[in-house]
Amino acid sequence: MAYDIERYLNVRSAGGPTFGPAGELAFLLDTTGSNQVWRVDASEEWPAQLTFHDERVAFASFSPTRDELVYGTDAGGDEFWQLHRLAADGSEDVALTDDPDAKHQFGGWSHDGDRLAYAANRRDQGVFDVYTQSRDETGADADLLVEGDDYDMLAAAGWSPSDDRLLLHESHSNVSNDLYVADVDTGEVTHATPFDDDDVQFSSVAWTPDGDGVYVCTDLGADTHYLGLLDPGSGDVEEVASGGDWPLESVAVDHDSGRLAYVRNVDGYSELTLAEADGTSLGEYPKPDLVDGVVSGVSFDPDGERVAVSASSPTENGNVYVVDVESGDARRWTDASTAGIPKQTFREPELIHYESFDGLDVPAFLTLPEGDGPHPVVVDFHGGPESQRRPWFSGLRQYFVDNGYAVFEPNVRGSSGYGKEYMNLDNVRNRMDSVKDGEAGVEWLAARDDVDEDRVVAYGGSYGGFMVLASLTEYPDLWAAGVDVVGIANFVTFLENTGDWRREHREAEYGSLADDREFLESISPVHSADRIRAPLLVLHGANDPRVPVEEAEQIVEQAGEHVPTEKLVFEDEGHGFTKLENKLTAYRAVVDFLDEHV
Repeated sequence: MAYDIERYLNVRSAGGPTFGPAGELAFLLDTTGSNQVWRVDASEEWPAQLTFHDERVAFASFSPTRDELVYGTDAGGDEFWQLHRLAADGSEDVALTDDPDAKHQFGGWSHDGDRLAYAANRRDQGVFDVYTQSRDETGADADLLVEGDDYDMLAAAGWSPSDDRLLLHESHSNVSNDLYVADVDTGEVTHATPFDDDDVQFSSVAWTPDGDGVYVCTDLGADTHYLGLLDPGSGDVEEVASGGDWPLESVAVDHDSGRLAYVRNVDGYSELTLAEADGTSLGEYPKPDLVDGVVSGVSFDPDGERVAVSASSPTENGNVYVVDVESGDARRWTDASTAGIPKQTFREPELIHYESFDGLDVPAFLTLPEGDGPHPVVVDFHGGPESQRRPWFSGLRQYFVDNGYAVFEPNVRGSSGYGKEYMNLDNVRNRMDSVKDGEAGVEWLAARDDVDEDRVVAYGGSYGGFMVLASLTEYPDLWAAGVDVVGIANFVTFLENTGDWRREHREAEYGSLADDREFLESISPVHSADRIRAPLLVLHGANDPRVPVEEAEQIVEQAGEHVPTEKLVFEDEGHGFTKLENKLTAYRAVVDFLDEHV
């Protein structure tokens, strides 16, 4: 039985778990149409909803000592996150910040539960300062700890176990970071990573239980991220767990029990490791028994005996699992609905690799529908570009497959998850090599008997939207249709109009307006729109702070002179679609568009 797109979009997802001081568990669930905070106290108990906003909730974090938590929400997808303090039973909801023109990035609770830290761009939208604030104060009373004028995109990254220091994370670009330690009383800042190498990442960090060091997932001196132990006084890093061929992407530490968790990314699939943390020595526990997919959001319980994680796979929608540290036994604590669609109908992708134009090995996921074909195929490009298509659940993917489409998801050069060298292969003047990788993927598909090479769709969001538009202009005869979701059409106007806090960050990846304007213009699809031969559907959010809606307006105006072009802009959305009503409208439009043209 084939189900309507509406049914697939009603498949729910639970994630973002956080343990409370009494062992209660809060998490995010989108049952109402957008993520809200819910609570459950035991495995598969009926959960209680704690927040009731029309807008999405981005995260929730329990206090370590009180029955309350902090959560963040924005308005209309604008990403100007505001922080709230919420009673654990939902009875009290207090706005901690109230500055709708500023982003507030949560940086953690102090261990005594009296204070919180965050970074915000209140003074200047291009600068992030770091604040500490009492739990019972408002943002106007917050203490400005570090002014960010001399830093690139500064963030608070966790309190030391003694609560006298705060770890700071500076992001120069997606491939270059630095760490600092700020004295909470004096505001004095010490540079903890004074390395000569400019391109060093710290993708995840956590203080050691004794507060003398910091566990870091880093690629310092290596191609892939490993787990290291940083001495913040000397800047020395000792390897704790090797990255090998596959990077370590996150680390979490329970300071009271001394236990540690880290997640390794193995060709997109997650491997969770639990261990006793003793400096550079790790006593590992049995591997947790989790779904074969993607794991994130690790939270230790108050005793350090259990960890809660988010997990999903191509055939298992997102849920929260609680793992017993010593045994590895994992139990699902949430039961997010599949909207009545039997799980056995969900299709598993095949992880494949194909050769690109220059011999580069490109990984991809291919999901085929039932039957011999030949099938039409949706080539789905991810965003980022330093992101990665991974084996998590996607209702849209399952809809396409259930309705006769194959879905091909390439991780073209520039994707994360495969090491520093691979991720840097598309930088600046090499941008169009990633588009060539997409073309090579279509050629690989065309050689298969089960794929109809005359019915290939380019689909993608954000940077993936650029990949769609560039593919349509560079290789116009390959495509039967294109769907661009919040995509970049003109790199010059994108960089001119993106949020002030993002411009320098993005120029490090794409090239600068000062030095590379001519090149950026030459690769912008809007200037080659007359080459497009396939019908085009463009979807965007009016409040998009990352890729402003003007990008959609430009490509629709230019492409509309040559091919059938449709545009749909949502006034209450930003960089993507978060409200169920809008998702239903957007993806129904995608389905109708493809039914007509493919």
